[in-house]
Amino acid sequence: MNRKLTVGILCGGKSAEHEVSLQSARNVYEAMDREKFNPVLIGIEKSGRWIFNASGYVNDDRIGSVNTDPASNSINSFILNADDPAAICLAPQSFSALLPPRSGGFLSITGESGGTAVSGKVQLDLIFPILHGPFGEDGTVQGLLKLAEIPFVGPGVLGSAAGMDKDVMKRLLRDGGAPIGQFLVLRDWEPVPSFADITAVLGNPVFVKPSNMGSSVGVSKVHDEAGFRAALREAFVYDTKVILEENIPGREIECSVLGNEEPRASLPGEVKAGRDFYSYEAKYIDSAGAALEIPANLPDAKVKEIQALAVKTFRILECQGLSRVDFFMKEDGRVLVNEINTMPGFTRISMYPKLWEASGLTYTALITRLIELALARFEKEKNLKTSYG
Repeated sequence: MNRKLTVGILCGGKSAEHEVSLQSARNVYEAMDREKFNPVLIGIEKSGRWIFNASGYVNDDRIGSVNTDPASNSINSFILNADDPAAICLAPQSFSALLPPRSGGFLSITGESGGTAVSGKVQLDLIFPILHGPFGEDGTVQGLLKLAEIPFVGPGVLGSAAGMDKDVMKRLLRDGGAPIGQFLVLRDWEPVPSFADITAVLGNPVFVKPSNMGSSVGVSKVHDEAGFRAALREAFVYDTKVILEENIPGREIECSVLGNEEPRASLPGEVKAGRDFYSYEAKYIDSAGAALEIPANLPDAKVKEIQALAVKTFRILECQGLSRVDFFMKEDGRVLVNEINTMPGFTRISMYPKLWEASGLTYTALITRLIELALARFEKEKNLKTSYG
């Protein structure tokens, strides 16, 4: 890279994982190599409005080039309560942002400064969509970024969509020969079976999850009919399709994957939940909710098995850039794929960057590598023909 690249960090979003995204974005912003990159914060409010921190950018009647002065582009003026995971939020902004199709990376900005309406553009070289859950990690934003013809970090439309929908993901993994646990699917228009019918297939207890959601949002572990009905009501708040999974006793192992055509896996880590299961609160709010053992205490042969299965999962689901693959290791040593996260958390306690750090890649170097992978994929794809003749 011969010049500094302007990287738009896209954060927030309309999903229930809005606050997690803000925590991740803060860490990415602070860790990005300032010798190579100018980070620019772009937020998506819960309403879906895109906003821009124009402090330091407005010059008379236009929005100028990126101002690298940290005082004028402070993350603290954009993300409030950054040290409190329960209260973190986007600051109100007077400037709206829009990334039009075929924009070539120009972010259009409109707003008001000193009582005067202003508009302009900020040139972005790449987007880091640090968004979790629906409307961000599910292929929707990835499709928009492809239409805007701008490189972006992480899997494309197909890999993101397949990784987000747990039902589709598990069917693809099953057909691709990856070992998975038993599951059933229930849609909101279908008759609800009895808990006895469910446990006849999956055993007791059962996990109830929205099919398109992450960070354990809307997830319940149920043991009886009443709990099952309550869990369905909770899960259907977040999605029209719910996945029911068998409880798999054993160890929870996670492995990070990095790369495009030749992905590689990190050392695995283990999650030791302090609660009944690894809930949203345990992941992001309760500091005592879980202990992370990095790297996991596993024999070398088992480490290699998990790494190979992580890469296989990554490839089956057509992913690029990055993903975190989560496993269950049963008491007899058998390893099952639980799920993939195509834009895993980047908070201070998140597994993805911690596993790479344990594998010899620092947080800052990891972000640089992800940007390099995004640029390489973009250059390769832009040379493909899109019309006949």
